[in-house]
Amino acid sequence: MEKFRNNFRIPSARLTNWDYGSHGLYFITICTKNKEHYFGEVNTLSKTSLHPEPPLETQSIASLQKTTIGEIAFKYWEQITAYHPFVELDEFIVMPNHVHGIIFLNKSDQKQWQANQFGPQSGNLASIIRGYKAAVKKYATINHIDFAWQSRYFDRVIRSDKELQNIRNYIFNNPANWEAEKNNPENLFM
Repeated sequence: MEKFRNNFRIPSARLTNWDYGSHGLYFITICTKNKEHYFGEVNTLSKTSLHPEPPLETQSIASLQKTTIGEIAFKYWEQITAYHPFVELDEFIVMPNHVHGIIFLNKSDQKQWQANQFGPQSGNLASIIRGYKAAVKKYATINHIDFAWQSRYFDRVIRSDKELQNIRNYIFNNPANWEAEKNNPENLFM
């Protein structure tokens, strides 16, 4: 690993030679600082099947009881398209300590391909996520709500229909799988 100014550099998690301002689907995960549960808590309920014959099946249903900042994180995600008209939103969810979402940059008419570059960014995935994170943080600051984001975010370029469907299912089932997730602090000592 190369050093910058005699310090270790963290290697980029971005796909090498990919234009993050180009037409494409992206799976995004943004975490809260230290994975704190700023956005709310997942409530799991059991729902008994209405079929009269035994055995009765129980289905787990989960929902997020959102905090004020959780509501804002949800609302502002839905508003991304108002600020970036070339963006289409797909499946997304706000969880206690992270946000998952699929973003489609609909730039099929873009003719120029640009490799990742250091410096000011606009009209690309990084600028969209930066704007979203800044808006949520600004709301929290103005309203004196304790809140902080993790400094980076995770992205994955979605490259096939099968991958898209798998990610949609993962996002949709995220609340139901919360109890078993490794990043749920309640599971650390089990």
